[in-house]
Amino acid sequence: MDLSIFGEHAILTAMLAPALLMAATGSLLISANTRLARVVDRLRALIKEWKDDAPDREQRDRQIRRHRIRAHLVLRTCQMLYLALGAFVGTSLGLAADTLFNFKLGMVPTALAVIGVLCLLVASTLMWREVSLAVTSFDDELDQELARRRN
Repeated sequence: MDLSIFGEHAILTAMLAPALLMAATGSLLISANTRLARVVDRLRALIKEWKDDAPDREQRDRQIRRHRIRAHLVLRTCQMLYLALGAFVGTSLGLAADTLFNFKLGMVPTALAVIGVLCLLVASTLMWREVSLAVTSFDDELDQELARRRN
């Protein structure tokens, strides 16, 4: 096989863009997993307070529901990020394979890259919703604490 048409360096250069997207996706996964752990910890604390039959049970119920939604949003975010990561790995391998098979894969590497970017877009949207809920929860907890201190 003659790689001089495209050149080995050009192949590696083409594989660099998906590698950078893989690194970025990995960073987002670390962040999302950390958020999930924090949401689960807070949910467990709320459930413990709920079991202790706190006087503000209705507010606790609302917080538990909100944190449960947050946990599911972060889970879906992680799923999208794992799909994106797989698509970017596939893109990188597809670029190398396309060269080895004399460019017979056509749009496969490009399609995988587009899928990966779309998954990142969905994951970003899900995290935006989760962060919004986190701030709403924080505001509710702060209002509740301020009301307690006034009484």
